[in-house]
Amino acid sequence: MAERVHAADAFIRQFAEENPDSGDPERRRREVRRAIESYGTYEHTTDELVFGARVAWRNAARCIGRLYWRSLVVRDLRHLRHPDDIAEQSFEHLRLAGNGGRIRPVISIFAPDRPGRPGARLLSEQLVRYADDPASAERLTLARNLGWKGGKEEFEPLPLLVQAAPDRTPEYYELPEDALLEVELRHPHHSGFAGLGLRWYAVPAVSDMRLEIGGVSYPAAPFNGWYMGTEIGSRNLGDSDRYDLLPSVAALFDLDTASDRSLWRDRALVELNLAVLHSFHESGVTMADHHTESARFLAHIERERRNGRSVPADWSWIVPPLSGSATPVFHRTYDPPDAGLRPALLRRPANDPWGTSD
Repeated sequence: MAERVHAADAFIRQFAEENPDSGDPERRRREVRRAIESYGTYEHTTDELVFGARVAWRNAARCIGRLYWRSLVVRDLRHLRHPDDIAEQSFEHLRLAGNGGRIRPVISIFAPDRPGRPGARLLSEQLVRYADDPASAERLTLARNLGWKGGKEEFEPLPLLVQAAPDRTPEYYELPEDALLEVELRHPHHSGFAGLGLRWYAVPAVSDMRLEIGGVSYPAAPFNGWYMGTEIGSRNLGDSDRYDLLPSVAALFDLDTASDRSLWRDRALVELNLAVLHSFHESGVTMADHHTESARFLAHIERERRNGRSVPADWSWIVPPLSGSATPVFHRTYDPPDAGLRPALLRRPANDPWGTSD
């Protein structure tokens, strides 16, 4: 209990410092302490919840897109605990965030953990994931064990997996067609690229992290920004432990794959990333390129510096996985990530979403 009081006090002080017109922080701290002493927890006001969610994004050391943290749309869904309601509003999240292609950063915050009554968990890694993605193997097995009959087609979306309590069987929910915005991938200079049959979803809504604000944990809080092209081209489609498409792209472009010295992987990676950026642009779907986003991240650092705040950053995630040294984020150091920094979006163990880390 003392730890929660301390965390709540620290958050209320921060909220008051950054929102000087919000009222008397000492009065609010006394209210929160009484609530924690009586019930073991407390409730955030709407303004506190919005601020906490946005600052959690601001604190995300692995995210290069934090310049936009103030624009995060916060959906207060703390009254929802039932898997049916969580699934329905998760699909609505995708519709709102998709926004006809003009992607909006959105977070949907469901019921928090309370003493003796934990909130539900989203077991899906993201609100949209494909069944044939090697990264989805565990979730695919779980979905099939629950009775799902799909997963036989390429780029077929997995159902959403929701678990109401640790002793309850998870529920699965098929994604409605109108909640799934996808982009078919084509190359601007090679018409044969379309024959690869590639596509990707537009809203990267992460759903297996918990939001922690002032000692209160929200275990179901899916959130999204928009994609940077290399996330799809270099990682999702290019990595050898994911779709491993570089050999197929190299064959399409007739690259010499006999020796690594031909740099065929590098050339194929550029063509794959070019196709991703081209396709999203032609489809009218928001996407950033890694050069522009790198410059914007440095603008974010400068803006935060003017406000007297540090910017923790994980270099290995901030530097893009394509042409890293050609971007301005490469040749510099950053404030190191701080595991104790709050508010925060925290990774849950995939094999133990109800574990002690929550």
